Amino acid sequence: MPAVRLVDETGENVGVVAIDDAIRRAEAAGLDLVEVSGAADPPVCKILDFGKFKYEEQKKKNEARKRQKIIEIKEIKMRPGIDDHDYAVKMRAMERFLAEGDKIKVTLRFRGREMLHTDLGMKVLDRIKDDLEKSAKIEQTPKMEGRQMIMVIAPR
Repeated sequence: MPAVRLVDETGENVGVVAIDDAIRRAEAAGLDLVEVSGAADPPVCKILDFGKFKYEEQKKKNEARKRQKIIEIKEIKMRPGIDDHDYAVKMRAMERFLAEGDKIKVTLRFRGREMLHTDLGMKVLDRIKDDLEKSAKIEQTPKMEGRQMIMVIAPR
């Protein structure tokens, strides 16, 4: 005769009982017999209202989904000859994005003859790396993709 470890409607541990006995107890209480842990030996069953149980589980799931933060990738576009003030404005935006927990994709676009001076672009990206050293880590080191140099930064 198969047996289950039974927990009654008050949360009291009844112990190991036959399945038939557990089902009778559940029907007498006007509730359902629900298998809580099937992997245990013997399986653990609980006497409870199944509809209410499913409702509570769904509420917990929705609450967990509400609390999680979706990480977005924000893109900051620059040019290799960026001026100090423009650089400061972009840095403030990057610090705000990092504070919100978002990743940043820094794109440096080279036009025309600027392609000959990719070292200038590398200097700009190194400057960004140094300025954000405390609040961020480099997720993807700078690399060339066609006419642009890309670097990805994530919050610490």
